[in-house]
Amino acid sequence: MGYTIAVAGKGGTGKTSLTGLLIDNLVKKGENPILVVDADANANINEVLGVDVECTIGEIREEVSQREISGNGFPGGMTKAQYLKYRLNTAVTEGNGYDLLVMGRSEGQGCYCYVNGVLREQTDSLSDSYKYLVIDNEAGMEHLSRKTTKHIDTLFLVSDCSRRSIQAVGRIKELVKELNLKVSNIHLIVNKAMDGQLHEGVKEEIAIQGLNLIGIVPMDEMIYEYDSSGIPLVKLPEDNKSKLAIKEILSEIEI
Repeated sequence: MGYTIAVAGKGGTGKTSLTGLLIDNLVKKGENPILVVDADANANINEVLGVDVECTIGEIREEVSQREISGNGFPGGMTKAQYLKYRLNTAVTEGNGYDLLVMGRSEGQGCYCYVNGVLREQTDSLSDSYKYLVIDNEAGMEHLSRKTTKHIDTLFLVSDCSRRSIQAVGRIKELVKELNLKVSNIHLIVNKAMDGQLHEGVKEEIAIQGLNLIGIVPMDEMIYEYDSSGIPLVKLPEDNKSKLAIKEILSEIEI
Protein backbone atom coordinates (compact mmCIF):
# COMPACT_ATOMS: atom_id res chain seq x y z
CA MET A 1 0.00 0.00 0.00
CA GLY A 2 1.17 3.54 -0.76
CA TYR A 3 1.49 6.54 1.55
CA THR A 4 -1.83 7.73 3.00
CA ILE A 5 -2.54 11.38 3.83
CA ALA A 6 -5.81 12.37 5.46
CA VAL A 7 -7.01 15.94 6.00
CA ALA A 8 -9.67 16.86 8.55
CA GLY A 9 -10.97 19.90 10.37
CA LYS A 10 -13.91 22.09 11.19
CA GLY A 11 -16.03 23.35 8.28
CA GLY A 12 -15.05 26.73 6.89
CA THR A 13 -11.35 26.48 7.73
CA GLY A 14 -10.28 26.05 4.10
CA LYS A 15 -9.56 22.34 4.54
CA THR A 16 -10.63 21.35 1.02
CA SER A 17 -8.75 24.22 -0.59
CA LEU A 18 -5.53 23.18 1.14
CA THR A 19 -6.13 19.53 0.24
CA GLY A 20 -6.44 20.51 -3.41
CA LEU A 21 -3.18 22.47 -3.27
CA LEU A 22 -1.51 19.51 -1.56
CA ILE A 23 -2.62 17.21 -4.40
CA ASP A 24 -1.45 19.73 -6.98
CA ASN A 25 1.97 19.85 -5.31
CA LEU A 26 2.31 16.07 -5.35
CA VAL A 27 1.32 15.91 -9.02
CA LYS A 28 3.83 18.56 -10.06
CA LYS A 29 6.59 16.72 -8.17
CA GLY A 30 5.74 13.58 -10.17
CA GLU A 31 4.51 11.71 -7.09
CA ASN A 32 1.88 9.78 -8.97
CA PRO A 33 -0.29 7.81 -9.36
CA ILE A 34 -2.48 9.37 -6.66
CA LEU A 35 -5.93 8.27 -5.53
CA VAL A 36 -7.98 11.16 -4.14
CA VAL A 37 -11.01 10.28 -2.01
CA ASP A 38 -13.49 13.07 -1.28
CA ALA A 39 -15.13 11.73 1.87
CA ASP A 40 -16.99 14.94 2.68
CA ALA A 41 -20.76 14.60 2.21
CA ASN A 42 -20.68 18.17 0.89
CA ALA A 43 -18.23 17.09 -1.79
CA ASN A 44 -16.48 19.87 -3.71
CA ILE A 45 -12.79 19.04 -4.02
CA ASN A 46 -13.43 18.44 -7.72
CA GLU A 47 -14.12 22.18 -8.06
CA VAL A 48 -10.77 22.98 -6.45
CA LEU A 49 -9.08 20.56 -8.86
CA GLY A 50 -11.13 21.61 -11.89
CA VAL A 51 -12.69 18.27 -12.86
CA ASP A 52 -16.30 17.16 -13.37
CA VAL A 53 -17.70 14.21 -11.42
CA GLU A 54 -20.39 12.12 -13.08
CA CYS A 55 -21.19 9.74 -10.25
CA THR A 56 -20.68 9.48 -6.48
CA ILE A 57 -20.51 6.43 -4.22
CA GLY A 58 -23.64 7.66 -2.45
CA GLU A 59 -25.55 7.57 -5.73
CA ILE A 60 -24.31 4.05 -6.45
CA ARG A 61 -25.37 2.97 -3.00
CA GLU A 62 -28.87 4.33 -3.63
CA GLU A 63 -29.04 2.61 -7.02
CA VAL A 64 -28.11 -0.77 -5.54
CA SER A 65 -30.63 -0.32 -2.74
CA GLN A 66 -33.41 0.54 -5.16
CA ARG A 67 -32.59 -2.45 -7.37
CA GLU A 68 -32.97 -4.71 -4.35
CA ILE A 69 -36.20 -3.09 -3.22
CA SER A 70 -37.73 -3.29 -6.69
CA GLY A 71 -36.71 -6.94 -7.11
CA ASN A 72 -35.26 -6.24 -10.56
CA GLY A 73 -31.92 -7.74 -9.61
CA PHE A 74 -28.60 -6.89 -11.23
CA PRO A 75 -27.59 -6.96 -14.91
CA GLY A 76 -25.71 -9.86 -16.45
CA GLY A 77 -26.57 -12.18 -13.60
CA MET A 78 -24.12 -10.40 -11.31
CA THR A 79 -24.38 -10.68 -7.54
CA LYS A 80 -24.83 -7.54 -5.47
CA ALA A 81 -21.16 -7.56 -4.47
CA GLN A 82 -20.01 -8.01 -8.08
CA TYR A 83 -22.23 -5.19 -9.29
CA LEU A 84 -21.02 -2.88 -6.53
CA LYS A 85 -17.40 -3.48 -7.45
CA TYR A 86 -18.16 -2.93 -11.14
CA ARG A 87 -19.97 0.35 -10.45
CA LEU A 88 -17.25 1.53 -8.08
CA ASN A 89 -14.68 1.15 -10.84
CA THR A 90 -16.87 3.23 -13.16
CA ALA A 91 -17.16 5.94 -10.50
CA VAL A 92 -13.45 6.80 -10.63
CA THR A 93 -12.86 10.18 -12.32
CA GLU A 94 -9.54 10.55 -14.10
CA GLY A 95 -7.68 13.79 -13.45
CA ASN A 96 -4.24 15.13 -14.35
CA GLY A 97 -1.92 12.78 -12.46
CA TYR A 98 -4.59 11.49 -10.09
CA ASP A 99 -7.86 9.58 -9.94
CA LEU A 100 -10.78 10.92 -7.91
CA LEU A 101 -13.40 8.95 -6.01
CA VAL A 102 -16.25 10.97 -4.47
CA MET A 103 -18.15 9.34 -1.62
CA GLY A 104 -21.09 11.78 -1.56
CA ARG A 105 -24.21 11.18 0.52
CA SER A 106 -27.22 8.88 0.35
CA GLU A 107 -30.73 10.26 0.67
CA GLY A 108 -32.67 7.03 1.11
CA GLN A 109 -33.57 5.23 4.31
CA GLY A 110 -32.57 1.79 5.50
CA CYS A 111 -29.45 -0.06 6.56
CA TYR A 112 -26.41 0.14 4.29
CA CYS A 113 -24.05 -1.91 6.46
CA TYR A 114 -23.40 -4.60 3.85
CA VAL A 115 -22.99 -2.10 1.02
CA ASN A 116 -20.68 0.09 3.09
CA GLY A 117 -18.57 -2.95 3.94
CA VAL A 118 -18.07 -3.81 0.28
CA LEU A 119 -17.27 -0.18 -0.53
CA ARG A 120 -14.64 -0.07 2.22
CA GLU A 121 -13.01 -3.26 0.97
CA GLN A 122 -13.00 -2.06 -2.61
CA THR A 123 -11.62 1.38 -1.71
CA ASP A 124 -8.78 -0.27 0.20
CA SER A 125 -8.18 -2.60 -2.75
CA LEU A 126 -8.05 0.33 -5.18
CA SER A 127 -5.62 2.25 -2.97
CA ASP A 128 -3.07 -0.56 -3.19
CA SER A 129 -2.43 0.42 -6.81
CA TYR A 130 -1.45 4.03 -6.01
CA LYS A 131 1.67 5.67 -4.65
CA TYR A 132 -0.41 8.09 -2.57
CA LEU A 133 -3.91 8.03 -1.14
CA VAL A 134 -5.20 11.49 -0.17
CA ILE A 135 -8.48 11.71 1.76
CA ASP A 136 -10.47 14.91 2.28
CA ASN A 137 -12.65 14.16 5.32
CA GLU A 138 -15.83 15.82 6.47
CA ALA A 139 -15.71 17.96 9.61
CA GLY A 140 -17.21 15.20 11.75
CA MET A 141 -14.51 12.67 10.84
CA GLU A 142 -17.18 10.13 9.90
CA HIS A 143 -15.06 8.68 7.13
CA LEU A 144 -12.20 7.88 9.49
CA SER A 145 -14.51 6.73 12.27
CA ARG A 146 -15.86 4.07 9.92
CA LYS A 147 -12.26 2.92 9.47
CA THR A 148 -12.47 3.06 5.68
CA THR A 149 -8.71 3.03 5.30
CA LYS A 150 -6.30 0.47 6.66
CA HIS A 151 -3.64 2.89 7.89
CA ILE A 152 -2.96 6.64 7.83
CA ASP A 153 0.64 7.77 7.59
CA THR A 154 -0.03 11.47 8.08
CA LEU A 155 -3.17 13.18 9.37
CA PHE A 156 -3.28 16.95 8.81
CA LEU A 157 -5.70 18.76 11.12
CA VAL A 158 -6.68 22.10 9.56
CA SER A 159 -7.78 24.99 11.76
CA ASP A 160 -8.30 28.69 11.26
CA CYS A 161 -6.58 31.09 13.65
CA SER A 162 -9.29 31.07 16.34
CA ARG A 163 -9.17 29.30 19.71
CA ARG A 164 -12.51 27.60 19.02
CA SER A 165 -11.18 26.06 15.83
CA ILE A 166 -8.02 24.88 17.61
CA GLN A 167 -10.25 23.27 20.25
CA ALA A 168 -12.26 21.57 17.49
CA VAL A 169 -9.20 19.90 15.95
CA GLY A 170 -8.07 19.00 19.46
CA ARG A 171 -11.29 17.00 19.80
CA ILE A 172 -10.56 15.29 16.48
CA LYS A 173 -7.16 14.30 17.80
CA GLU A 174 -8.82 12.76 20.85
CA LEU A 175 -11.35 10.97 18.64
CA VAL A 176 -8.49 9.32 16.76
CA LYS A 177 -7.24 7.92 20.07
CA GLU A 178 -10.69 6.80 21.22
CA LEU A 179 -11.28 4.89 17.98
CA ASN A 180 -7.81 3.33 18.05
CA LEU A 181 -7.22 4.44 14.48
CA LYS A 182 -3.87 3.52 12.97
CA VAL A 183 -2.32 6.97 12.47
CA SER A 184 1.46 7.37 12.47
CA ASN A 185 1.68 11.19 12.56
CA ILE A 186 -0.76 13.99 13.40
CA HIS A 187 0.13 17.56 12.43
CA LEU A 188 -1.71 20.87 12.79
CA ILE A 189 -1.96 23.39 9.95
CA VAL A 190 -3.33 26.82 10.88
CA ASN A 191 -4.95 28.46 7.87
CA LYS A 192 -6.11 32.03 7.16
CA ALA A 193 -3.62 33.61 9.56
CA MET A 194 -3.42 37.40 9.26
CA ASP A 195 0.03 38.26 7.92
CA GLY A 196 0.97 34.64 8.60
CA GLN A 197 1.17 35.29 12.34
CA LEU A 198 -0.65 33.75 15.31
CA HIS A 199 -2.07 35.52 18.35
CA GLU A 200 -0.44 34.53 21.64
CA GLY A 201 -3.79 33.17 22.86
CA VAL A 202 -3.96 30.84 19.86
CA LYS A 203 -0.42 29.63 20.51
CA GLU A 204 -1.43 28.97 24.10
CA GLU A 205 -4.45 26.91 23.00
CA ILE A 206 -2.29 24.86 20.62
CA ALA A 207 -0.07 23.96 23.57
CA ILE A 208 -3.08 23.15 25.77
CA GLN A 209 -4.44 20.78 23.12
CA GLY A 210 -1.05 19.12 22.70
CA LEU A 211 -1.03 19.72 18.94
CA ASN A 212 2.05 19.62 16.74
CA LEU A 213 2.01 22.80 14.64
CA ILE A 214 3.75 22.03 11.36
CA GLY A 215 2.80 25.09 9.33
CA ILE A 216 0.89 28.36 9.05
CA VAL A 217 -0.90 29.38 5.85
CA PRO A 218 -1.51 33.14 5.61
CA MET A 219 -4.81 34.79 4.74
CA ASP A 220 -4.94 34.63 0.94
CA GLU A 221 -7.04 37.12 -0.98
CA MET A 222 -6.21 35.37 -4.25
CA ILE A 223 -7.98 32.19 -3.09
CA TYR A 224 -11.10 34.28 -2.42
CA GLU A 225 -10.88 35.83 -5.88
CA TYR A 226 -10.43 32.47 -7.62
CA ASP A 227 -13.26 30.84 -5.63
CA SER A 228 -15.60 33.75 -6.36
CA SER A 229 -14.80 33.57 -10.07
CA GLY A 230 -15.15 29.77 -10.28
CA ILE A 231 -11.49 29.29 -11.19
CA PRO A 232 -9.92 26.03 -9.92
CA LEU A 233 -7.35 26.78 -7.23
CA VAL A 234 -4.80 24.50 -8.90
CA LYS A 235 -4.47 27.30 -11.48
CA LEU A 236 -3.06 29.68 -8.88
CA PRO A 237 0.43 30.93 -9.83
CA GLU A 238 3.32 28.93 -8.42
CA ASP A 239 4.47 31.88 -6.28
CA ASN A 240 1.07 32.14 -4.59
CA LYS A 241 1.59 32.34 -0.82
CA SER A 242 -0.77 29.45 -0.02
CA LYS A 243 0.92 27.20 -2.58
CA LEU A 244 4.34 28.09 -1.17
CA ALA A 245 3.15 27.37 2.38
CA ILE A 246 1.84 23.91 1.40
CA LYS A 247 5.08 23.16 -0.42
CA GLU A 248 7.05 24.03 2.72
CA ILE A 249 4.76 21.93 4.92
CA LEU A 250 5.22 18.86 2.71
CA SER A 251 8.97 19.37 2.76
CA GLU A 252 8.80 19.28 6.57
CA ILE A 253 7.53 15.69 6.39
CA GLU A 254 9.96 14.93 3.54
CA ILE A 255 7.38 14.58 0.78
